[in-house]
Amino acid sequence: MIFLILTLLLCLVNSFRNLTFLPIIIANIFIGIIQELRAKKVVDKLTMLNVPQAMVVRNGEVTQVNAEDLVLDDIVIFKMGNQILADSEIVSGEVLVNESLLTGESDEIPKKPGDKLMSGSFIIAGKCRARLTAVGKDSYISKLTLEAKKMKNVERSEMIQDLDILVKFVGVALVPIGIVLFIQGIFINHESLHDNITSMVAAVLGMIPEGLYLLTSVALAVSSMRLAKKKVLLHDMKSIETLARVDVLCVDKTGTITENEMKVEKIKAIDVENRDAFEELLAKFVYAIDESNNTMKAIRNYCKQTSKVIASEIIPFTSKNKYSGAVFENDAYILGAPEFVLREDFPLYQDNINEDTKKGYRVLVFGKALDGFMDKKITGKVIPIGYVLITNPIRKEAPATFNYFKEQGVEVKVISGDNPQTVSEISKKAQIENADLYIDATKLETKEDLAEAVKNYNIFGRVTPTQKREIIRILKEQGRTVAMTGDGVNDVLALKDADCSIAMASGSDAAVYSSQVVLLESNFLCMPDVVLEGRRVVNNIQRSASLFLVKNIFSFFLSMLAVILSFTYPLKPAQVSLIGMFTIGIPAFFLALQPNKEKIEGRFLSNILLRAFPAGITDVIVVEMMVLLASMFEIKYADYSTASTILLSIVGLIVLYKTCKPFNVLRVTVYVGCILGLIGSCVFLPWLFGITLPSKECIVLLILIVITINTLLSYTTKIVNLVRNGFIKIRNKIKSIFNN
Repeated sequence: MIFLILTLLLCLVNSFRNLTFLPIIIANIFIGIIQELRAKKVVDKLTMLNVPQAMVVRNGEVTQVNAEDLVLDDIVIFKMGNQILADSEIVSGEVLVNESLLTGESDEIPKKPGDKLMSGSFIIAGKCRARLTAVGKDSYISKLTLEAKKMKNVERSEMIQDLDILVKFVGVALVPIGIVLFIQGIFINHESLHDNITSMVAAVLGMIPEGLYLLTSVALAVSSMRLAKKKVLLHDMKSIETLARVDVLCVDKTGTITENEMKVEKIKAIDVENRDAFEELLAKFVYAIDESNNTMKAIRNYCKQTSKVIASEIIPFTSKNKYSGAVFENDAYILGAPEFVLREDFPLYQDNINEDTKKGYRVLVFGKALDGFMDKKITGKVIPIGYVLITNPIRKEAPATFNYFKEQGVEVKVISGDNPQTVSEISKKAQIENADLYIDATKLETKEDLAEAVKNYNIFGRVTPTQKREIIRILKEQGRTVAMTGDGVNDVLALKDADCSIAMASGSDAAVYSSQVVLLESNFLCMPDVVLEGRRVVNNIQRSASLFLVKNIFSFFLSMLAVILSFTYPLKPAQVSLIGMFTIGIPAFFLALQPNKEKIEGRFLSNILLRAFPAGITDVIVVEMMVLLASMFEIKYADYSTASTILLSIVGLIVLYKTCKPFNVLRVTVYVGCILGLIGSCVFLPWLFGITLPSKECIVLLILIVITINTLLSYTTKIVNLVRNGFIKIRNKIKSIFNN
């Protein structure tokens, strides 16, 4: 809109040659649209691989359909790990449901025939069939989403927030400054309408970071396209920047450090002579349970198939109870984590169990519950019958990936529901730092205990889903930027609260659909690529943004001086476009797509301001010197306007030189090309950009001022750093006073 107004004003006074900014703006927009369309095409193809699907009973047959193809009254099968894709009512079966994504509460809610299932919740145990009662816009989750979109404080990345602050400030400042310059030019400086509008447009044009927002969106779009080619799907563009800033990575053991598949290495009967009877009972149990989690699949693969016996009661596994149960006639059996199954008798068997956990086995105990179950829980003593020893192979890429994060200063914390000793052994093999320091989360009863453990340990075992979320929250309260990877329903709460959530596509629906980043090939080796892509984008946009800001700072302060000292703004719009094209626009475009592995530190806005301020203030000083000296020696406007353009170009090229470091072939080419482009435009197209041959007096003054540029730039940099350091000291002192 602002560019349209500026264009109309220049057309009004027939200043058509000063419309050189218009083709640049149009070209930028077209480049941006083309790049974003290319990125969208690649990402859309990838998204098709991650479309939510459901098992539906139609015409008596079970078929898999896309969620968008579900219709009212469809009968859908839901099981552990599934997300409820549409509002429904259970017609058969029983399940435990977590509605935390809707309500914020993490309770496990039992649902039976006749009960409602709300879209957006997920199944944490059991299996059921449900009839759909609302789909699409009429579903509960859709209504919640629409409400959320109405809220103004939508979460955005730090970089986008800072760019918004910058654009809003410019938007508020340039209108009154433009009006004041116009009034001053007519009534005080007695300029012609042509000269007045031309100089006012130049001042306003210089304050607009015209390509910055576009450059940012293009850079982010290209990043999403690059990651898509590596089979990494972004549900949220914010996650690119967040991952680049991460200093703590929290991972689940299963599916992240280890492969998603498990294998029963062996079973050990308490009474060696009854091993065959133990295996037969175990087979009967796992085939009756009919759970589809990886543990049950592994045990079924190990045990010989027996004729399926129907259990009179089934206790589904939950991450809270950590066991499954089944009742056959009058006998109740249980399989699960030894501490939770044996309870007070666990110390009697602990030494034997620890022998196997030290070897990295995941140990489950199978036993007979003498008093059966009440309300889906053990009520009495459990007599152990035997142990099931499960192995979970470490991902081949895990050690290299964790070593990369260590080198980058990212702390890794393993948060698992398994035995802490087992988790520790596996973490050692994955070369995670301080893997020998582990803690059992069942001993952490208060938030204070958990907060203390977070400071001292990297390996957490026997963690509940609620504790996982609490660990993430504690880390965030400590000022850390936290990424969380997971693949199971027990990870969803933590994924939801992390700054950046990453899911393996092979994991549960609930984990995949509640995460910002999905590794479609479940390849953890992609993680360094995602982090590097984030660093490349943020660092390069910071570099490019500082180039844009030099011009904006200069134009703002020079305009203010023009108002205070009542002089005509010394530049024309065409000259501003020339400087912007070769010291900002073209180099910024190429720099934004260059590799950059530097760790991101500090806030985006303060970083770009600190880089841009010295050069912006130097620009103001040298141009103001030129204006004052030109006034003293009665040099013509056209001469000192050209001289000001040359001065700004020299400062811009010095800043570009520093920004391009360290140089490579492309950066040298861009830098030399920009110098030649500037010279060529001045020599061959002087009429287009308002360049004239200055008088001898003007050339002498120009040379004298050019000699001072490096010194001025050096001193302004030192002054800005001194002010910054002083501000930091004052801020830290105030913080320490409040903390004490």
